[in-house]
Amino acid sequence: MDSRGGQRRNPYELTDESPVYVISVAAQLSGLHPQTLRQYDRLGLVSPDRTPGRGRRYSARDIELLRTVQQLSQDEGINLAGIKRIIELENQVAALQQRVAELQGALEGAASAMRQREAAVHASYRRDLVPYQDVQQTSALVVWRPTRSE
Repeated sequence: MDSRGGQRRNPYELTDESPVYVISVAAQLSGLHPQTLRQYDRLGLVSPDRTPGRGRRYSARDIELLRTVQQLSQDEGINLAGIKRIIELENQVAALQQRVAELQGALEGAASAMRQREAAVHASYRRDLVPYQDVQQTSALVVWRPTRSE
C-alpha cells in the first residue's frame, strides 16, 4: 500500500498517485510559484508526499489539484477556505460512491447466492409426494339468506 491507501502491484510502476515531482517542477507544471505550493500545503489544500528528508514530492494528481485550486481561486473568485471545503466534499463524494459500488457488489453477490439456494431447495422437492389438483375457477355467486325461525 502507498501512503495514500492505494494498492500498488509493482513498486516501480508509475501511476497518477506516484510522488515524483519536486516542488520546482510541480510549480512549473501547475503554473504557480513554489511559495504558493508551500502555502497550499500548510493550509491542507494539497498534501504532497514527503521524502525521508521532509522534501515535498508531488504526483500528477497533486498537479491537477493545484490547477483546480488555481482555477477556482482566480476564475471563480472562491477563497481558499471555500476551495478547501469543496475539495473535502469532492473527496467525501468519491469515497461514498466507492462505498455504494462496494455495497452494490455485495448485494448482487448475496442475491445470486439466494437464487442458488432457492434453486437448490426447489430441486430437492419430491414431486411424487405432492398431489396436484387442477382447480377450476368459476364466476358463480352464492347468496346466503338466513331463514326465519318462528
